[in-house]
Amino acid sequence: MSIRINPDLCVGCGNCREVCPGSLLFKDKENNKTFIKYPDECWGCTSCLKECEFEAISYFLGADIGGNGTTMHVKEEKKELHWYIANHDGSKKIITIDKTKANSY
Repeated sequence: MSIRINPDLCVGCGNCREVCPGSLLFKDKENNKTFIKYPDECWGCTSCLKECEFEAISYFLGADIGGNGTTMHVKEEKKELHWYIANHDGSKKIITIDKTKANSY
């Protein structure tokens, strides 16, 4: 499991680098954009994904967990999180989560 960073969407704000618990995200010195140096070491925690306001980071769901190349990114709006899932076959799905009830059991 890993992330993908789209350099065309990255604005170089660095918020994702600050929250990565594995310190795996780095700033490109030439264009100030973020990149992941060792994607195979990514824990899959999605902290960076939740922090990116520009949808530049996607979580890659590998074949090992049934994703077959599916990616997802998240967008936060007030009390909701929207998980945008793009399947390898071109189909898309959105999962919306109420943040105020996310941890209730």
